[in-house]
Amino acid sequence: MNRDRLAALGVAFAAGALAVPGFAPFELFPLAFAALVVLIHLWLRVPSPRAAFVTGFAFGCGFFLAGVSWVYVSMHRFGGMPAALAVVATLLFCAFLALFPALAGALQAPLRAPPAVRAALAIPALWTLTEWLRGWILTGFPWLSFGYAAIDWPLAGYAPVAGVYAVTLACIASAGLLWCVVRGSGRWRAAAALALIVGGGAALRALEWSSLAGEPLGVSLLQGNIAQDLKFDPARYGRTLETYARLAGGSRARLSVLPETALPRFLDRVEPEYLARLEAIARGNRGDLLVGAPTRTAPGTYFNSVLSFGSAPRQAYHKVHLVPFGEFIPPGFAWVNQVLAFPLSDFSRGSPQQRPLAVAGERVAVNICYEDAFGAEIRRQLPEATLLVNVSNVAWFGDSFAPAQHLQMARMRSLETARMLLAATNSGITAVVDRDARVLARLPQFVEGRLDATARGYEGTTPYVRFGDWLALGACVALLALAFALARRMPSR
Repeated sequence: MNRDRLAALGVAFAAGALAVPGFAPFELFPLAFAALVVLIHLWLRVPSPRAAFVTGFAFGCGFFLAGVSWVYVSMHRFGGMPAALAVVATLLFCAFLALFPALAGALQAPLRAPPAVRAALAIPALWTLTEWLRGWILTGFPWLSFGYAAIDWPLAGYAPVAGVYAVTLACIASAGLLWCVVRGSGRWRAAAALALIVGGGAALRALEWSSLAGEPLGVSLLQGNIAQDLKFDPARYGRTLETYARLAGGSRARLSVLPETALPRFLDRVEPEYLARLEAIARGNRGDLLVGAPTRTAPGTYFNSVLSFGSAPRQAYHKVHLVPFGEFIPPGFAWVNQVLAFPLSDFSRGSPQQRPLAVAGERVAVNICYEDAFGAEIRRQLPEATLLVNVSNVAWFGDSFAPAQHLQMARMRSLETARMLLAATNSGITAVVDRDARVLARLPQFVEGRLDATARGYEGTTPYVRFGDWLALGACVALLALAFALARRMPSR
């Protein structure tokens, strides 16, 4: 490999790493956008699909090593994996994720079409399709989908129409069109198309996709800030329960929400007097509490659950989308359980047909931690649900980018569904998100506290709720078909 090729791979790796500040907590979207333009430029200069694959892989390695290497924290610091093994596991994980942008690069390279066609049509479609594939294969890891970086920009207007992958498609297409403008490939037509995409997103963002339902609702989100290495310590159990009872007891809200596994024992082992205390607090406020706790229905069958206590009949939601290795062990990987010290690492999967919880006068679509990374699963409880609630324990990831990235994904779910979202976490970021993805209120990380706010329920159906990811995927197929048609009429020069 010659010196110029090595330099190009170094640029690709650096561009991938520099794209990460485009996401939370920095949210410098122009950096992520510029990184895409650089990658497109590099892809259009390489001589073969193999070279395009390697270029995409280098970009992906820089991107994921900078963006999600926090998995090392959970495996080593909290999972007990030896440091050297955790480093190797993290590198392998990021290398696996890098295969998806590499695949996009390899697939676009054989297209015998002018560079402008590849930049504006083929690359955006293939990148989006491989990003969707990353969010599906092996239960999926959609973290750092490029659409999330645009959450506060006009392109996010496509989210209620066709979801985060439509925003990704708009981002990559815009980057390709900007490349065309800079390189002079059909400059004026490219500039007009770019203005149309951005202007269309801005116009869609101005639309109201849902309408108010019911009266204002007082809510309290409880953040216990229980250190992860103490959370399941039997000696800390009593203090943990007292923390949440005290925080809940000081609230006058009709709906209070405790984080994921706030009660760090199986529900049937929690003292009945304590549960009666929570119920009395909720009824005293003429409302309900939502409490995260593990539950079990038979030996070997247990769930990561959220339960309601209070004025409404008791209800439960059981987590559907489980985290591999953290919440279940994939077949053939039982040995991993001997290396990691994750408690409760073999949950059962809840039914995908669960309906919203009828509490505090609202129909609440509950999701637990990692689930709000999957818009296609959140929409299952829509349009019936009037309010979204996420409970999480991202203390697993320490003081890393992960909690802010997680909140950014939750904000996208608000846009896709046109619903407010309440995020109650153990150590932060606890927040109230409006239906337009604005964060209305939040607690600082790593402090104990209660976030009191007013929420509103909404009704209505967005196109994304109705059709899911199919509109975005269909658009990708249409762009590819157009690219192939143009390639036949306009062979590459």
